[in-house]
Amino acid sequence: MADTKTVLITGCSSGIGRATAYAFLEDDWRVYATARDTADIERLGEAGCDINTLDVTDPDDIERVVDRIVERDGRVDCLVNNAGYGQHGPIEDVPDDLLQRQFDVNLFGPHRLVRGVLPHMREREDGTIVNVSSVAGRLASPGMGAYSASKFAMEGYSDALRNEVAPHGVDVSVVQPGPVQTEFRERVGEELEQYDRTDAYADIYAFQEDASLFGADSPVAVSPTEVARVILAAGVSPDPEPRYVVGGFADLLVKLRFLPDRLRDRAFDVIRKFT
Repeated sequence: MADTKTVLITGCSSGIGRATAYAFLEDDWRVYATARDTADIERLGEAGCDINTLDVTDPDDIERVVDRIVERDGRVDCLVNNAGYGQHGPIEDVPDDLLQRQFDVNLFGPHRLVRGVLPHMREREDGTIVNVSSVAGRLASPGMGAYSASKFAMEGYSDALRNEVAPHGVDVSVVQPGPVQTEFRERVGEELEQYDRTDAYADIYAFQEDASLFGADSPVAVSPTEVARVILAAGVSPDPEPRYVVGGFADLLVKLRFLPDRLRDRAFDVIRKFT
């Protein structure tokens, strides 16, 4: 077991995080699966994962878990920054505190984890950081401004980090899923319920609340297992790609960013009217 590689994964209570924990476990890694409540990941513990309480907004949690891994295994081979959620809705209606929380979880949380593991990776001159982003980090659509802003930030953050740590033997990859068959949209609905809604954006609210196109039951949604396989591929590769787009629909959406801005705006207008 001395040579067993270790992976620290955040947001394992469901969806992509849970599937990723199983994927690494099946590949014979020592998996440190984390969530805010370990009751949500008990089955992962029964399957062989080392389960830990970790809130990405709590520096003490991060320090405790990273120290535990290093004390036990002497290494952190891979970090998967998966924990996150979507603060959707018209930008005008997003209160300051909710926008700040969106960035605290989706950007500052991963940053805290990165700062926690990097000293150990640099010391060994080996390690991989996989940041789970979204096609929304490359293409911003109406009603997803806060979420897209946090993911756009993650994309830029990852680009800079990748080049900073490459000389030290550390790799950084970004995984960009599109719609995934998870409970992500349920959290979106819960967040929308907190708003004082501006009537002028009724169509945007209707679009965001209709999960037929981007929800778990969407015909273009991919399974969490498919995303997990890509994350594992990045984690095990000796030379991972800077970015991995998951799913044909996601690939199409990412390519839309190459359209001139006005044409892209017209495309969004057509989609809003059609849906």
